[in-house]
Amino acid sequence: MRLPNTFDADRPAAGHGWKAVAVVLVAVAWAWAAHVASSQGEPAAWGVLLAILPASTAVVVALWRTTRRWIAVALAAGLAIALATLWPWLLTQVALLFLVEQLGVYALLAALFGRSLRGPGESLVTQLARRVHGGVLSAAQERYTRKVTVAWTLYFIGIGLLSVLLFVFAPPAVWSLFANVLAGPLIGLMFVAEFLCRRVALAGEDNAGFADAIRAWKAHNAQKAP
Repeated sequence: MRLPNTFDADRPAAGHGWKAVAVVLVAVAWAWAAHVASSQGEPAAWGVLLAILPASTAVVVALWRTTRRWIAVALAAGLAIALATLWPWLLTQVALLFLVEQLGVYALLAALFGRSLRGPGESLVTQLARRVHGGVLSAAQERYTRKVTVAWTLYFIGIGLLSVLLFVFAPPAVWSLFANVLAGPLIGLMFVAEFLCRRVALAGEDNAGFADAIRAWKAHNAQKAP
């Protein structure tokens, strides 16, 4: 008979901890590489590949999941031909590629939060908070989470506009530092600011932590997945 190991219960938590550290290290390395590629001002094939990798991966995954494989193959071939044709021009537009990619992400996130504000339904943050609190929210929590949804919508719109302004009017290195290096920490700062505001606005309420929000987000995405 196998004796219980007192360390078994700690292994899942330790595994998640190492995964989190690995994700952070990859994100930091990616951000710095993107900054170098965007600010050096010289043609760089590796910079182009780095810039188009996220979008290309998303397209490949979407095409792979489609039931009409012949359409997927045709689209993939068309994208490959377009990439080969535009390659000489893309080599000189590394920074622009990163800008377009980031603006696409900000636009999708702004639309995700903003769309939930339309109509009589609950806002996105309200839905997530309801998951965290077992389906029960006070009137104050409902009002606050709707305001947080508005704040996140405006945040993603604002950071996208600021990135465009810096891209047009600031030196490439300044824009790249903001867009590739500081954008991630700024989102983290937004989370911290919202948490502190929540402690004041909902004093005495059951306030969820960051880990609870992550679990709610995963559950929300799992429910939306086909």
